Parts: sequence; C-alpha cells; structure tokens
Amino acid sequence: MIYLVRHGQTVFNRESRLQGRIDSPLTELGLAQAAQVGAWFAPRIDDPARWTVSASPLGRARKTAQIVALAAGLEGRVVPDERLIELSIGSWEGKTRPELETLRPDLAGQPFFMHCPDGETWRVASARIGAWLDDWADRNDQDVIAVSHAGAGKVLRALYLGLGIEAARQLETPQDAVYRLHGGRIERLECAPLPSAVRGV
Repeated sequence: MIYLVRHGQTVFNRESRLQGRIDSPLTELGLAQAAQVGAWFAPRIDDPARWTVSASPLGRARKTAQIVALAAGLEGRVVPDERLIELSIGSWEGKTRPELETLRPDLAGQPFFMHCPDGETWRVASARIGAWLDDWADRNDQDVIAVSHAGAGKVLRALYLGLGIEAARQLETPQDAVYRLHGGRIERLECAPLPSAVRGV
C-alpha cells in the first residue's frame, strides 16, 4: 500500500515563496507537522520490516522523512529516491507569489502549478513519477510511505487516478495529513491537530 506525505512547512512556505529544486529548512511548525505524521503511523506499524520510507533527496523532504521514520518506529528504513524530487520550476524558483502575480496577473489567485515556461513539463514529470508509481502500485509484500512535495505529490495522485494536468492543478497539498492510495482510490487521513501555540495562533 502507498501512503503519500508532503514535507513539513519550510521557511520558503512561510514566506509564500516558491521552492522547486531550491531547498529551505523546516520551520518549528514544519518539524512538529513531521512528528505528528510519524505519530499517526506509529500504531499502524505492525511489522517494520515490511515498511519503506521512500523520500525525495531534497533536504526538506529528507528531514521530514527522518522525523516520520523515528516517530513511527521505522528508523533506518528511509531510502532516497530521485523520482520523488520536486518539480523544477526554472526561473520562478525563489520568487514570491506576489512577484509572480506581477509577472503573470492572469494567474492571480490561481495555482502556479505547471505554468512556468522554463519549468519541468507534465510529460517529463509524469514519466519519472509514473516510474516510481509503477514500482510500488501493485506490491503486496511491502508498504511504502512516500515523502515528497506539493507539485510532485499532485502529479503522483493525478497519475494514480488517471487525471490530467488541469485536474492536478486543483488538488490540495496539506503538510499535516496523509494520503492513502489503495484499490484505485485515494483517501485523505487526518493527523491529530497540533496545539495552537505550535501553529502560531
């Protein structure tokens, strides 16, 4: 079975700055989100030997994966996989949403997903992420927790459901929930809410 997790909040996320392949460290909230996701998994791990934590090699995803694995009792089972890396968004990487809305006023209030003219294309992203999905979709001997990113996670879920780019643009990308992909369906599973002091409210 496949479980999909997005990395915890980063400094760039907090600044509404697009990351792509640029890395940014987890915030205190992001660290807490990763720990809560791991705590969600902990009572569901009956046999650690049949579980793998497959993670994007970018630092924010690796750190999230390590925290999830530790909290879930899967320490030492994190395996980096380049196919889960975030989409490249070319010249848009590092820019804030207001900056991009100035460049592209037609996208104000809309997802920036797959709109960058020099970013990774749907075809290229689908090929690499689809290859990962092919490796794991029908396995009965192993369960996998995929720790990835907003854009890559959208592509993965869209491919699993047979959706195209326009439907993928509308998919949510929470940092405090788990998606279970099983039997041709995707279910969003909520983790325990964090205290308001951690969430900054």
